[in-house]
Amino acid sequence: MGSVSLFKPTITISSKPLSRPTLSLIKSPTFSLLKNPTFSLIKTPILSLLKNSNSPVIKTPHPHSLSLLRSSCKKPICQSPFASLQASDGSSSHLPEGNNAPGQDHYTPLLSNWSPPRYLWRGISVFILAGQVIFRSLTGKIHYQNSLQQLERVGPRSVGVCLLTATFVGMAFTIQFVREFTRLGLNRSVGGVLALAFSRELSPVVTSIVIAGRIGSAFAAELGTMQVSEQTDTLRVLGTNPVDYLVTPRVIACCIALPILTLLCFVVGMAASALLADAVYGVSINIILDSAKRALRPWDIVSAMVKSTVFGGIISIVSCAWGVTTLGGAKGVGESTTSAVVISLVSIFIADFVLSYCFFQGAGDSLKSAMG
Repeated sequence: MGSVSLFKPTITISSKPLSRPTLSLIKSPTFSLLKNPTFSLIKTPILSLLKNSNSPVIKTPHPHSLSLLRSSCKKPICQSPFASLQASDGSSSHLPEGNNAPGQDHYTPLLSNWSPPRYLWRGISVFILAGQVIFRSLTGKIHYQNSLQQLERVGPRSVGVCLLTATFVGMAFTIQFVREFTRLGLNRSVGGVLALAFSRELSPVVTSIVIAGRIGSAFAAELGTMQVSEQTDTLRVLGTNPVDYLVTPRVIACCIALPILTLLCFVVGMAASALLADAVYGVSINIILDSAKRALRPWDIVSAMVKSTVFGGIISIVSCAWGVTTLGGAKGVGESTTSAVVISLVSIFIADFVLSYCFFQGAGDSLKSAMG
């Protein structure tokens, strides 16, 4: 330590090595009290006492010395020049730093600076939200008026685009099937093939894709906007659970409306296929309908309803989960909307494979019945 003059004429702090008695004095409680920042409370009385003293040695402090004293009293204890002193025998004597007691360790938690990736905690939020919706629905905590509004929005307002899509998809498949089956002389199998394809795969998947693009994107955009504008926090302040008011009605509406839309799409798609086959390729409508009747089983319609319900839950929960975890303002809302639709579609295709593998195992004889 360098020599620092506290008072003008005589008092200095020497830079000579400190002896063991001096070290023990510095470590004493009295010296610790003087090091404490609360010493600034008694600084002024001491200075006034020194100023009024008649001693020839102690004189009025120099203004620069007063500024040094003020700054040293305001410094944290850990910055004190006496925090680490070198003893005369070369050993270090450390004083406790800051407000930590002797023996208290300084450590940083292992995962204090780690945050999970966004896709990870968003994926986890989907399962958490699904559990909350199921639990609160079973306990009767449902906002019925909001559920009816969402049901009207998902069902009647989506009928037109779903039926239009099913019509043209059915006609496109009819062109491919009728051309090839007519060459083989299997005209009586066309209706059965179309009925099985529509009931088991096309109707639930096509309807779910349309709803994911139309309704899922709207759910994600609405809840994302409410999240970034802190409207969901306002609901909590008013004593309303956002899951009950915003998420559960949307999930219930999708799970109820999608099976009905799937059934309508199946009927319209089969009707469009039969009309096209009769008008263009000369295959009678009665042959197609009779073949479809022979090929279909009740389980085919039930499996389509089950798939549609599962797809409706996937669309609504994924879209709502991506909406309520939106960050970053308007840009974040756009990203959440796009990501919600993509994740919903991928999840629909994966769930469709899993359900089809579970529902339809082994060799089937539906077409054999249709040809007879």
